[in-house]
Amino acid sequence: MAKFKKKSAAILLMFLVLPFVLPGQQRTGNIVEYFGKEKVEDIHEGKVIHVFDKALALSIPSFGFESSSFPVDPVFDKFLMEPSTQVREGEVFDIDPFGRELKWNSIKVDSTNSFSGRDLRSGYVYLTYNSGSEKTVLFEASGHSLASINGYPYEGDHYDFGWNLIPVKLKKGNNIFVLKVGRFPRVRARILDPKAEVQFTTRDVTVPDLLLEEDMEYKAAIRVVNASDKWIEKYKIIAKVNGKELTTKVSDIPPYTVYKIPFSIPSSTLDTSIAKVKVDLSLIQSNGKLVSSETLTLNVKSKNKHHKRTFISDIDKSVQYYSVAPDKSGNTEGAALFLSVHGASVEAVNQANAYKQKDWGNLVAPTNRRPYGFAWEDWGRLDALEVLADSKRIFKPDNSKIYLTGHSMGGHGTWYLGATYPDHFAAIAPCAGYPDLLLYRGSRSERLLEMTEEQRMRYGISPKMFERLTQEYVPTAVEDIVERAGTPSRTLKLIRNYLHHGVYVLHGEKDNVVPTNLARDMRERLGKFHPDFTYYEYPDGTHWYGNHSVDWDPIFNMFKERTIPEIKDIKKLEFSTGSPGVSASSHFITIHQQQIPFEVSSFDFSLDSIIKMETKNVSLLEVDFSHLPGEIKSIELNGKEIGIPSKEKMFFKEADGVWTIVSKPSLGEKGPHRNGGFKDAFRNDVVFVYATKGSKSENDWYYNKARFDADTFWYKANGNIELVADTNFSPKDYSNRNVVIYGNKSNNAAWDKLLKNSPVQVYNNKLNFGNRSLTGSNWGLYFIVPRADSDFASVGVVTATGPMGMKAAYANHYLVNGTTFPDLMLFDETVLVQGTSAVKCAGFFGNDWSIEKGDFEWE
Repeated sequence: MAKFKKKSAAILLMFLVLPFVLPGQQRTGNIVEYFGKEKVEDIHEGKVIHVFDKALALSIPSFGFESSSFPVDPVFDKFLMEPSTQVREGEVFDIDPFGRELKWNSIKVDSTNSFSGRDLRSGYVYLTYNSGSEKTVLFEASGHSLASINGYPYEGDHYDFGWNLIPVKLKKGNNIFVLKVGRFPRVRARILDPKAEVQFTTRDVTVPDLLLEEDMEYKAAIRVVNASDKWIEKYKIIAKVNGKELTTKVSDIPPYTVYKIPFSIPSSTLDTSIAKVKVDLSLIQSNGKLVSSETLTLNVKSKNKHHKRTFISDIDKSVQYYSVAPDKSGNTEGAALFLSVHGASVEAVNQANAYKQKDWGNLVAPTNRRPYGFAWEDWGRLDALEVLADSKRIFKPDNSKIYLTGHSMGGHGTWYLGATYPDHFAAIAPCAGYPDLLLYRGSRSERLLEMTEEQRMRYGISPKMFERLTQEYVPTAVEDIVERAGTPSRTLKLIRNYLHHGVYVLHGEKDNVVPTNLARDMRERLGKFHPDFTYYEYPDGTHWYGNHSVDWDPIFNMFKERTIPEIKDIKKLEFSTGSPGVSASSHFITIHQQQIPFEVSSFDFSLDSIIKMETKNVSLLEVDFSHLPGEIKSIELNGKEIGIPSKEKMFFKEADGVWTIVSKPSLGEKGPHRNGGFKDAFRNDVVFVYATKGSKSENDWYYNKARFDADTFWYKANGNIELVADTNFSPKDYSNRNVVIYGNKSNNAAWDKLLKNSPVQVYNNKLNFGNRSLTGSNWGLYFIVPRADSDFASVGVVTATGPMGMKAAYANHYLVNGTTFPDLMLFDETVLVQGTSAVKCAGFFGNDWSIEKGDFEWE
């Protein structure tokens, strides 16, 4: 990996200059037919009053990829920092590193009313609309990853689904819209006059299949548009089906937002001869007035055939779904359970449909929160765990017969989840998968490095450009610590965890999407230590060569011969983790705390005549001796024998190389329940609390920032996050929930309710970091601390010392998979043009959540 690190510029360039062939290959074949199916073309939410058919376009070569923690974005820096900025055709925005002028050029729509063309890759589209009056509209756009509207950031429609609706109040006169082009070089934009201030939209509903054999209420979700300047309070949704109805209270909806609202569908008698049933929805005010209505059509299925189920997620109380290929014999209790994770752009329904029903177990396919989701990391990882738990509750499998498999991005998910939670599975089978995200990206860079000069010239890469792109780069200490926050996702650092289970590697011989050499590399790595793996290359197989790309009999034959061992039979056990907050345990041993945060921690356990254990980077360890057979009097821990007073759960703490038995650690310290990394704030039914006690510009900005983050979590994570004004926040009303604070001590009234004793305090024009103080209005800061009134909840903070820092903190790449955020990151207003070099401090609090015992680097 050192080679890839030094050639990082080349790695990043690959995303610009080489064709991204994954979606094209994945559109062929059964499991991968989802992408593009649900592109919204019809409009039901209002009347089109303007179609943008002329624009200015700017293409900026980007030497970063979207998943970097602080990507450089000079265009949005300009429009956010200076909202009144206007541009003209032919205007030069900048000069690129190779001396070429970057100009705003005129562009027109094609026959589909879309701006399109190769020149839009890594591009921006500048739109203007002159309104004769101040009015509220719906801005509808697709194909963009980000929008700026009159200087405020808005979530885009990266994957061109057509889901995007933005209620916005236009000002009288010129209104400026800047769109950052997304995954594909095409963008569409138009303005709607909403048919009502408050209404349903069926863009992006989440619904279950209604099951003939199960008499139960179902969970679903539909989006509600609030195109007014008022909070929508005390509304309810009434769902009616087959003469039955059920009422669900609607959480308060902020002004100018679109919320995805969970609701319940009543149990009803289903006609076995009908394949579909209509569910009538009514949105009702507190006075009983009908505000909006909609009819959804749901599938009626047998629980003994392929179907999908919904559940309420503990991450944000949103409605998520998973798909099932049930045991064809109807077995549930005591059967096997197969967790199958899908590839990029694939719906969980199609993932499950690729499998024939087995006669010895149930197969479940989670969503990863979306068809693209989070590459099974971050909230995709949590989704997989939630689906595994829910399916265990329903199917009651034999807990020794749990298996994991997946294809493409799901092959990566299999490698990743299998390494992260090794004791959860008896065997794993990655199909067409890349083990490590950085290794996968690095493999693309290798193609560039192996090209001839003539081949590179075809992609527009001159020898001078190639020389510049492949210069060595030495990261700073701050950048190193930021990168360290990603250790839990570096699968290859946890590779010995695969010793827990059997491994079957399936890959196409001619796969050029996930290159076959990645699978061969894993075969070589496993061959050096793993006694139980199988490797098979499908002859002439490409990335997808039919359902047997995943539903491969030899995989399930191997599964059938493997079980998770009982603890009493375990004589040797190895386990590694990058963070106890992500993965802490294997069987009866738990790593509670690390010596160096977010470096790999491990233990190596053996039981022969005596118990021995060797640890690395562990400062607090738990061993539950009650599960082990026979009498236990002592343990040899890192070469020192320690007497065991009783055969029960014991805690061992290391200090200056000496281990001692200690009492159960305080939940106020770091541990598996709450270990940090800023991204960890966005779970545990998180609520966003925004500032209202500042100036009008501060209040507007922090409200819109919280709304922007909530919209992003909806789009990327099918999420449902509640927004609350600081003056309406009471800790007891949101007990034991994670909170993300937007604002600082000077302008957010909830600050002292949650952060009074925080080691970091932020005011207008000043911040205190322990004994260190910084002044100025240009500082932005992200950090996470424990919630003092909870044993497990956390408080995340998105804060700044003034307007410049506030706008610098606009980017929410902490909601993108593959990004790395330690406990704290401090940066200045240049971060959008300087990237990580503008990060002035980054690091981790100590195990006691103090600065003094923490690990921080300053630039």
